[in-house]
Amino acid sequence: MFSTLRSFCTCTSSRDTDSTDFSSPFSDCYSRFSALTTMRTRSGTAESGDGFKGKCSPDQSDRTTGGRRIKFPKFQKFFGGRSPPAENIATTDGRPSPREDEPPKVTRTFEQNLEDLHLSDASQLLIEREDDLFLAITEAEPLRGWEDEVNKLAANHKALEGPILQALSLSLSPQDISSEALTSAVKAVCQEEEQDQRWAQRSRTPPQWRPSGWRNRHDLALRVLVEERLDNPSTPPADQVRHSSIQADVCSMGRQLKEDLLTVVERVKGCYPPEMDICNFYAKLYHQTLSTRLRKIADFGLGDQDCTFLLRLVNEFYPEILQKPQITANINTKALGKLLPEDLLKPLEEQYLNKHQAELTKYIDRVLEGARQMWLNGEEPKNEDGCYVSPVAIDIIQFINGAVTSAETVLADQHKAQTITNHLKELLQRYKSFQEEVTRQNKANSAPIIKANLDCIEHFRDFLITKSQLFPGDVQERCLSVLNEMKQAAHAYLLTPVHIDLKPQYRKMGTSDWLKGLSFEKLQDRLKDKIQHLQGSGLHGHQGLMSQFHVEVTAEYVKRLLKGEVKLKDRQQQEKAYLTVKDNAEKLHSLFMQMGSQEVWLRDVLIRIAEVLKLQDLAAIQVHVALLGTDYPDLSEKHVTSLLKLKTNLTKANRRTVKETLMETVKEASVEGTRPFFCRVQVK
Repeated sequence: MFSTLRSFCTCTSSRDTDSTDFSSPFSDCYSRFSALTTMRTRSGTAESGDGFKGKCSPDQSDRTTGGRRIKFPKFQKFFGGRSPPAENIATTDGRPSPREDEPPKVTRTFEQNLEDLHLSDASQLLIEREDDLFLAITEAEPLRGWEDEVNKLAANHKALEGPILQALSLSLSPQDISSEALTSAVKAVCQEEEQDQRWAQRSRTPPQWRPSGWRNRHDLALRVLVEERLDNPSTPPADQVRHSSIQADVCSMGRQLKEDLLTVVERVKGCYPPEMDICNFYAKLYHQTLSTRLRKIADFGLGDQDCTFLLRLVNEFYPEILQKPQITANINTKALGKLLPEDLLKPLEEQYLNKHQAELTKYIDRVLEGARQMWLNGEEPKNEDGCYVSPVAIDIIQFINGAVTSAETVLADQHKAQTITNHLKELLQRYKSFQEEVTRQNKANSAPIIKANLDCIEHFRDFLITKSQLFPGDVQERCLSVLNEMKQAAHAYLLTPVHIDLKPQYRKMGTSDWLKGLSFEKLQDRLKDKIQHLQGSGLHGHQGLMSQFHVEVTAEYVKRLLKGEVKLKDRQQQEKAYLTVKDNAEKLHSLFMQMGSQEVWLRDVLIRIAEVLKLQDLAAIQVHVALLGTDYPDLSEKHVTSLLKLKTNLTKANRRTVKETLMETVKEASVEGTRPFFCRVQVK
């Protein structure tokens, strides 16, 4: 070959530069060079590790001689980027050049790169051969004997597909493919994609394998990979004893998804260029594939357990996987959306909610029936530390709290979870009906049951208020109303007999004996005795009962005082009445506070009434009554008239003036935040 090249060089250098004498000798040399390179190509000796190099390249210089286009071969490219070899090695001072000591550059063939999975190198060799061959051929010029090279190049492209697809199919199996091999395969895909784009910008007919569409093949290969892994999870199946076949399959898919996404962010991500955003691509594939599987399952029609499990997967298990730090740092999980669309979730949610509503009704009925049977059998509630205890409230509260809290997790929606309690008012009405039956029949064990119920009512009330997020607003309001009615009924059942027994002492309030202090002492002693008999409720129930008793005794006291059996004719008697009422207020306050009442404000009511009895100046009385009406807007003209009538030294005109001032004040007063009291005091 070198002799041929020397001849070629001799021909071109010995000829005159005149165009008429240049074309023929050059054509002769060029023909011999082309024949040589064609022969070497067909014999397989022209292919080196850098692809096919012995043909003309597109950037060869064109010269026209005698009307013919002549293409000059690129000698430098032919020799792998080096100058043509000389006959003798260059020397300096008689010794070989240092370049002679350099190790020869090893050029790997396409086949070698393919075998060692250097797929990007193999792809690059094919791209270079492709450019050398096809960019040297003009549209008007046939291949002229290069068909074998084109066919071989096409076969090489086909041979490259297998290893690349195999590498992609093993992307999620670190034990089967190295990161280097996967990186090389991905780079090859990118190179082929870039070559497709270059051909799209060229005004030439591309090879039959262009565009290769390798990015689409890559995406399809990963989609198939994801589908196969979810169809045949490698993770151990769930315990069939505890799970249905559907749950076991879904569990396996969920675990496979979790493991694979972690593999993607921890290993596969490093094999891809950032612009391919491979983590989000895989996440989208897994999301879509799992969603498709779940849609088929949801359409099948599920039992209650499978329905609950599927909702938990969608709203709890799957989001927990996506919330792992490694995943959230690399994947835009919010962009994925729900695993199931609303039209499929809605029937599953309704099935779940209906089931739990039915369970709540059934459970409360069972609890109430157990309490009713105990009452019918004459049994008393359990007594702990002197208090009657009923399990009704605790059992129901725990069930409601567990059901709604769990539903909020399963449904991932607080408002939907709240609907479980939509029928709670009706269920509490059954509890109320049971209490009414107990009080109506008034058996020997009725009072202990009502005392136990008082504590249950307080527990329910606290639960509805402190856990308001578990209930729709209207349900909470209606339930509190029912509980308030039950509380009032229980108080009335327990306190009415006490008030009947205390009536003789009440009648002496506001009499001359009362001013002497004897009547109140007897009332106080009797109250202590009755309070002892009213004990038996738990802490909350007893405090509520004592508070109510405190209010009713105070109201009865004021009622008897305003009845006006004693007349306060002068300043001395009015001062005496002031001291008596004030002293009674302190003693009632002390007694009921010790017994658990929370109504501290009642002491203030009695003291302010006492101060009206003491005041002598009309203007001072006007101001004091007006302030009393501001704090207690239910203070009426009748109440003021009765109070002022006790002071016989006040004229009718004085009383009218005070009442007019009161009415003007009450009109402007706000009832918000005030406590009703005088509405309990009936006066004529």
